[in-house]
Amino acid sequence: MSKSVYSLVLTDQVVEAIDALAYTMGTSRSALIDRILASHVSYTTPEMRINSIFDSVSRLMEQHSGFIVQAVQAGDQMMSIRSSLKYKYKPTLRYSLQLHRSSEKTEGELKVSFRTQSAELIARMEDFLRLWAALEDKYIVKSLPDGIRYIIEDGRFTRSFTLPDSYKDKSDEEIAAAITAYIHMFDDVLKVYFAHLDSGTAAEAAVQRYGEYLKKGITII
Repeated sequence: MSKSVYSLVLTDQVVEAIDALAYTMGTSRSALIDRILASHVSYTTPEMRINSIFDSVSRLMEQHSGFIVQAVQAGDQMMSIRSSLKYKYKPTLRYSLQLHRSSEKTEGELKVSFRTQSAELIARMEDFLRLWAALEDKYIVKSLPDGIRYIIEDGRFTRSFTLPDSYKDKSDEEIAAAITAYIHMFDDVLKVYFAHLDSGTAAEAAVQRYGEYLKKGITII
């Protein structure tokens, strides 16, 4: 969606109030004025749609135990979700969800990371991430015309989100539900993998759990 520069004559006191409100909301003067005007004329901007999706993701995540949703970073259009991994180093997983401004389709990416100095843990995480990417390439990539972009590096995972054409007319709530379901599934399969590391059956257990989701019907995203 294109944006242009316009000259407006505004009352100084109004601008001061706008600036104060924008500061508390973590956004810019221009973004806030754009949002206010869009609301007044009943127009939904990409930023408003993203915030609506984030609000729904936050609410839906509260229905799943073990997740902590942190404040949305308004300027970056990003939200952060934390989950604890029960492993000997007890790392905290961080899911960073970012959605991009687009009037045609909802696109974004999910980043998964954790703080650790353990080379062993990083190696095991990368093993799981490669397994996860292989499962998606086998079962769902054919349903996504643009494919899936992955980055696996230093135990960190970045995965693109491009909703299929079937989601073109979906509501913000439905899109949020799809994103929430994906994060929950990823987190669950990851924890199953780590729970079976000591027994040497981590990959088999993870594949089996992923298969259970397939049988129930997973959301393609």
